[in-house]
Amino acid sequence: MATIGLIAAMPDEIRPLLRLVKPWERSHSGRFSLRRLRTGNANLCLVESGIGVDRAAAASEALVAAASPAVIVSFGFGGAALPGLRVGELAVGMSSWLDGPQGLVRCLGIDRALAEGLAAELDRRCGGAARCDIITASRILRKGDLAKRLPTAIASPVLDMETAAVAEACRRHGIPLVSLRAISDAAAEELAFSLDEFTDDEMAVRPLKVLATITRKPWIIPQLLRLARNSRAAGKQLAGGVLAAVEFLSRR
Repeated sequence: MATIGLIAAMPDEIRPLLRLVKPWERSHSGRFSLRRLRTGNANLCLVESGIGVDRAAAASEALVAAASPAVIVSFGFGGAALPGLRVGELAVGMSSWLDGPQGLVRCLGIDRALAEGLAAELDRRCGGAARCDIITASRILRKGDLAKRLPTAIASPVLDMETAAVAEACRRHGIPLVSLRAISDAAAEELAFSLDEFTDDEMAVRPLKVLATITRKPWIIPQLLRLARNSRAAGKQLAGGVLAAVEFLSRR
């Protein structure tokens, strides 16, 4: 039976799913942690990438090497860049874009037919899903600044930091990709801190850096608490969406 690959960046994105799918076995592929699961008729292999395009690219290669998946689901939290999407709302990527040195560049890799089918499945099973354009950034962006640069082709932008790298790996290996995000911060929520203040050079979150930043900027505490609540709500929705995605893809 073919394997469905799953890739997510952070433990907070993964834990709600693991609570719903038991048992699972842990293994490793290179420096990445893998979990092998089974639900219904689907064999799953889940990799935790860590934050950012470099880690997502390397984790995608590790997933392909370990599991040879027939299809990959990239899932996690996302930030709404324009008004309209609510915290906790599911969003399926119809296109992938990278915001890099050359500006916004369209990326191949997302299977549009599968994405449309998954969105329709989530409409039936999870109370709806937005059709979105996923913009992958290498840093935390000011949403207001990004909105001014968006081409008219991007109508419902959702920000993340991994999808474009996963899409490139899928394109290179000929593996179809679907990307599912749960909104963790609405368009009006501009982050009052940079990722560099929380992470090391490899984009891994370091608790001591987080503590030092909070000590230096205590006014960000209410926002961090709000984002934590949002992430818990988004995580529950995301887990249900991933299970629906797996069941949908296992029937294909």
